[in-house]
Amino acid sequence: MSDPVVESMAEVRSHLADVIDRARRDGTPTIITRRGKREAVVIDIDEYQRLRRIAEDAEDAWLNKLADEAESEGTEGSVSLEEMAAALRADQG
Repeated sequence: MSDPVVESMAEVRSHLADVIDRARRDGTPTIITRRGKREAVVIDIDEYQRLRRIAEDAEDAWLNKLADEAESEGTEGSVSLEEMAAALRADQG
């Protein structure tokens, strides 16, 4: 992945197709700013999906570790892995 390009919302609006092509073709992300504040990023869909898989795998590993720790401590007051995952996702939503 190339170093990101930083552009304002107005700049991106004027050439969005180029921004998307640059992300897809060159793997160059574009960070979009609004009033000088970083607000969003345009990345290639394959890169997005790869990052999403990494995040989901990390979450699964973390939940499995928590479940293993809870199992080794006994079952009193514990919740299932599914209940734990649902609670975490509800907090994020």
